Amino acid sequence: MLAVVHSRASIGVSAPAVTVEVHLSGGLPALSIVGLPETGVRESKERVRSALLNAGFEFPAKRITINLAPADLPKEGGRFDLPIALGILAASGQIPEQSLEGCEFVGELSLDGALRPLKGILPAVLAARSEGRQLLVPQANAEEAALASRDDVLAAAHILTVSEHLSGRARLVPVPCATQPQTSDDRELVADLSEVRGQRVPRRALEVAAAGGHNLLLFGPPGTGKSMLASRLPGILPMLTDDAAMEVASVHSVAGLPVREGRWREPPFRSPHHTASAVALVGGGSSPRPGEISLAHRGVLFLDELPEFERRVLEVLREPMETGEIAISRAARQVRFPARFQVVGAMNPCPCGYSGHPSIDCQCTPSQVMRYRSKISGPLLDRFDLHVEVPVQSGEVLMQSGTEEEPSASVRARVEGARARQLERGQLNALLSGRALHEACRLDEESERMLAGAMERLGLSARALHRILRLARTLADLEAVETVSYAHLVEALGYRQLDRQQGRHSVVSA
Repeated sequence: MLAVVHSRASIGVSAPAVTVEVHLSGGLPALSIVGLPETGVRESKERVRSALLNAGFEFPAKRITINLAPADLPKEGGRFDLPIALGILAASGQIPEQSLEGCEFVGELSLDGALRPLKGILPAVLAARSEGRQLLVPQANAEEAALASRDDVLAAAHILTVSEHLSGRARLVPVPCATQPQTSDDRELVADLSEVRGQRVPRRALEVAAAGGHNLLLFGPPGTGKSMLASRLPGILPMLTDDAAMEVASVHSVAGLPVREGRWREPPFRSPHHTASAVALVGGGSSPRPGEISLAHRGVLFLDELPEFERRVLEVLREPMETGEIAISRAARQVRFPARFQVVGAMNPCPCGYSGHPSIDCQCTPSQVMRYRSKISGPLLDRFDLHVEVPVQSGEVLMQSGTEEEPSASVRARVEGARARQLERGQLNALLSGRALHEACRLDEESERMLAGAMERLGLSARALHRILRLARTLADLEAVETVSYAHLVEALGYRQLDRQQGRHSVVSA
C-alpha cells in the first residue's frame, strides 16, 4: 500500500518540491522517516500519531516507511506533518488516494489535529502555481497566502476539515485574492520632507540618491538632521511594482514577519542598531534566516552612527552592495537571499561630534579622530556614491514659520520621472556598468579632461570614477536631458566631499 503526497520545503526564498511517499507493509508496527530529515521532521512521527488518534482516525498497526524525496535535499521544520498524515490516511484507505492529485500540502500539526501556521508560505504558493497545482495551507496563513492567491490556495484549520474536503463531503472554498492595499500613492503615515528646514544641499542629495538608487553617506555634528533626512527617503521613492512587492513580501514571509497590511507597495526601511552583529546584518544561523540587508531588499538600509558599528560588521556589506544578493554557506547547503538595497549612512565627524562646528570646540585629539574615522575603510567608502555634509542650521532658519519647504510628493514626482527614463534604458543608474555605463554617459572632450584631472588630484579609484559618472547620469535624468554635461559632472564631484580631503577620513566644513 503506497500513497504519494506533494509538498514544499523552504530553502531561502525558494520552495523546492518535496514528494512524500508513504508505504505500509507487514511486520512489527514501526514508523521510520528517510530522505535527510532534520530533528523537527523526525519528531513529526509523534505529532502525526497523536493528531490522527485525537481526530478520530485509525493509526495503522503496520510497518510505515516515509520517504521525503529528493533524498539529498535537507528537510526541516514541521511543514511536512500534514502531508505525512494525509499519506498515512490515503495508504490505509481512510481517504481516497486520487483526491491528493493536483494539490500540494504544507502544515504543522498540533496534538489534537489543528494546523499551526508556518513561515515561508508565499514562496510555496508561487512555486505550487508554477507546477499547476493548488496549495493547501493552515488557516492562520490564509491572509498572507491571499496576497498571491489566484483561486489556487485552500486553507483549513484542522485535519478533519482537510479530510472532509478530500473525501468530497465538504469542499473547501479557494482563498480569494486579497485586494492589494495601497494601489495609489497615499503615504500619510510616512514622514514628509517638508518638515526638514533648510539643508538645501542635503535635500538635493537625497533627491539624487532616490532618483538613481545611489548609496548616500551623511556626515555632520549631532542634531543637524541626518537621521531626519534619512527617514524621509522612503517617502520620495516610487512605489514598488507588483513583482518587486511580492519579492519583498516573500523575504518577510520566510523571516516570519507579517506582511505590512495597508502598506503593500511601499519600499521597506530598515534601521538596525549599531550593536548588531554580522549575522544580524547579512543573515545566517544554523538554519539560515534573512538578515537586515535582505529585509531591506528593494528599499533602504539606514546605518545610523556608522563608525560605531564594528568594522568587521561593516566589511561584510561590501559584496552584497555590489552583487544585490547574499550567499550563506553551510556544510550541507548554500542559501541565497536577495539583497538589492540602498544604503544610507550617517556619522559624526569625530567622537565628540563637534569637529567643524561653528560655535562648539572639538575636544578630540587627532589620534582619536583618526581611529574613529578609520573604522570606515576606503573600499567601503568608495561604495557610497554621495558623501554630503549636513551643516548646522541657524536658529533663524529653524524657526521660520512663514515659508513651506517642498513636500515629498513634489520631489517624488521628479524622482519617478527620472526613474522612468532610466528604465527605458533598461536599469537604474546605480546598476550601470561596462558598456551600458559608457553608452549612457558619453562625454565631450572638455568633460573628459576635467574628470581625468579630478581623478589625479583627488586620488579617485576606478570604482569612484564610475560612481561619479552614474551620479552625473542621474542629474541629467532629473533634468530630462539626453547628454551628460560638464555641469552635471561638476555637481556630481561636489557630492564626493570625503574624496576632496587630505587623507580619506578627513572631514571639513563645506
